[in-house]
Amino acid sequence: MTEQETASIISEILRTLKYLHKYNLVHWDLKPENIIYDSKSKKIKLIDFGLSSYFNDKIKLNSKVGTPYYVAPEVLKGEYSKECDLWSVGVITYILMTGFPPFGGKNNNEIYRSILKCNVTYYAEEWEHC
Repeated sequence: MTEQETASIISEILRTLKYLHKYNLVHWDLKPENIIYDSKSKKIKLIDFGLSSYFNDKIKLNSKVGTPYYVAPEVLKGEYSKECDLWSVGVITYILMTGFPPFGGKNNNEIYRSILKCNVTYYAEEWEHC
């Protein structure tokens, strides 16, 4: 996707998250498969709230949930809050711009290790079209 297309999609996702977080709801499983385009309203919509939960700013969340490529390091460490959704938005942005996830591995454990080390897979040629 172009930078402009990506920015438009991400802006809508961030507005939606601002609304959800205002009402103490964390999505926990943001990924491209959970973002749809409603052609009737011409809006981006988030779906699949199966893992979502209410949170309290005074208490850290500790369930280890989410899809491996999109899970925040704090989730893997077991102490986080609504900001875990923002990490996922960053991963989605990277994927929309390059076509592949920033953290790789042959299995979930390798992906998790890569995330915890912030070992980003970066290939300059993938960014040339941006």
